[in-house]
Amino acid sequence: MEMRPYGRTGMQVSVLGFGCGAVGGLMVRGEPRDQQRTIARALDAGVNYFDTAVAYGNGESENNLGRILHELKPPNAVVGTKVRLPGATFNRIAETIAASLDESLARLRRDQVDIFHLHNAVTMSGGGEALSIRQVLDEVLPAFMRLREAGKIRFLGLTCVGDTPALHEAITSDAFDSAQVVYNMLNPSAADALPANYPAQDYAKLFERTVAAGTGVIGIRVLAGGALSGSAERHPIASPPPAPIGSALNYDGDIARAQRLMPLVREGFAASLTEAATRFAISQPAIGTILVGMATPQQFEDSLAAVGKGPLPPAALKRLEGLRQGFAGEVR
Repeated sequence: MEMRPYGRTGMQVSVLGFGCGAVGGLMVRGEPRDQQRTIARALDAGVNYFDTAVAYGNGESENNLGRILHELKPPNAVVGTKVRLPGATFNRIAETIAASLDESLARLRRDQVDIFHLHNAVTMSGGGEALSIRQVLDEVLPAFMRLREAGKIRFLGLTCVGDTPALHEAITSDAFDSAQVVYNMLNPSAADALPANYPAQDYAKLFERTVAAGTGVIGIRVLAGGALSGSAERHPIASPPPAPIGSALNYDGDIARAQRLMPLVREGFAASLTEAATRFAISQPAIGTILVGMATPQQFEDSLAAVGKGPLPPAALKRLEGLRQGFAGEVR
């Protein structure tokens, strides 16, 4: 397993991380024996980053991950979890964050979590369930710092969802050690300029900011919630199709565009679209680790095999860029 430096943290993380989210569903609705078997296999394969959140099954993912890591006792597991603040608690941000972390630590059976990410969307002005950039920098950040001083978290993190200018400002503050960034074959704008009138959110080369700040990056939505399989079929324990982040305005739109990338498979660059998507994500050097959700142990094996083949070759990346040019000007 390739290990990569994680920003300025001093940690080395496996290029393939273990996503414990609700989209794939293994760590929320899977059988306990499958959960344990897959985590044990991941550890044996060299995976050391495990990513969860309160929002994944209302704490079930944290419970299950905590139980299994407590039983297996791996010496080098790096665990990240998240806090999502309900809008009704925005008048008591620090108190809500502290309580959420304590509950997460109890479920995870840990005294400390390695990375603690803010899970709310961040916009310039806030509103609804989104936090404004000022709330993040003036209230969330000091609360995170106090928890770090108390020894409950090691590194401060941010899920980069929301307005692009707000996300750039958050990273440029140099306060966050870790950032979860949307990056996939449908929307590579965290790294590259998009064609004019491209139907996706433009993250405006956010990776340039993370590299400059020394912020470690977790690549998220690398399969676009499953759409980059090119199929609408979902496993029985997977979630319903999730709302896209940063790409089309609906899941069917993402599937339709994903199917137009199939020449990558037909021309022999990858054995499947999911393999191509996984290898595309690890082709980006600004990324430390990627998360791929799973419903079954076999889906983990598929991800492991894809990573084992290494990044996509330059010819595949050039072909992909040409295929994406065809999306320009379409309705998002």
